[in-house]
Amino acid sequence: MLELHTISKDWRSRVLLRDVSLRVASGETVAILGASGSGKSTLLKIVAGLEPADAGRVMFDDQDITHLPPERRRFALMFQDFALFPHLNVQDNVAFGLVEQGLRKADARTQACALLERFGLQDFARARVTQLSGGEQQRVALARALITRPRVLLLDEPFSALDAEMRLQLREEFRQRIAEFNMATVLVTHDEAEARAMGTRGYRVVQGGLQAVW
Repeated sequence: MLELHTISKDWRSRVLLRDVSLRVASGETVAILGASGSGKSTLLKIVAGLEPADAGRVMFDDQDITHLPPERRRFALMFQDFALFPHLNVQDNVAFGLVEQGLRKADARTQACALLERFGLQDFARARVTQLSGGEQQRVALARALITRPRVLLLDEPFSALDAEMRLQLREEFRQRIAEFNMATVLVTHDEAEARAMGTRGYRVVQGGLQAVW
């Protein structure tokens, strides 16, 4: 269970987040809506440990991880631009997190290939990521995020760079993968249809706080 307790953050003398509290259970996806600059992406960065809160606590399974560095949280954060490594092929992009954790490269590649097969991407294992379509790149990014078995998945506008048809397809695919891996997931988006399609609960950032939408 991911828990946020009264998270607050100011930016340039402006209240960005104020007393934000939230619980996200394993296997649940909570969607957070908001306009650009509303603070929704900042909230994800605080959860990931990439940015400190001015006040409040981040908890996971009753442990206070507020001051834990990102690499020790075992959370995965995905952005809209995929953030794949152009100098690595698909297989090595997916294996990257396991290698960083100390697994032998050969073993990491074996696990990466197995996951790519589950995603229907086995034929692209040796391809450069720049040769893939936007939808294929986003699937590779998801495989890379999931291979380390993260405890929490954080999605920041993951489909906004894709066309409408691909967005619809990947929403359902991501929803199925999240259920399969039983992760607590937070989705940040400005698209309410996307939020409702993926989120079991939805909130909107309003004047720094979370307002329940459904």
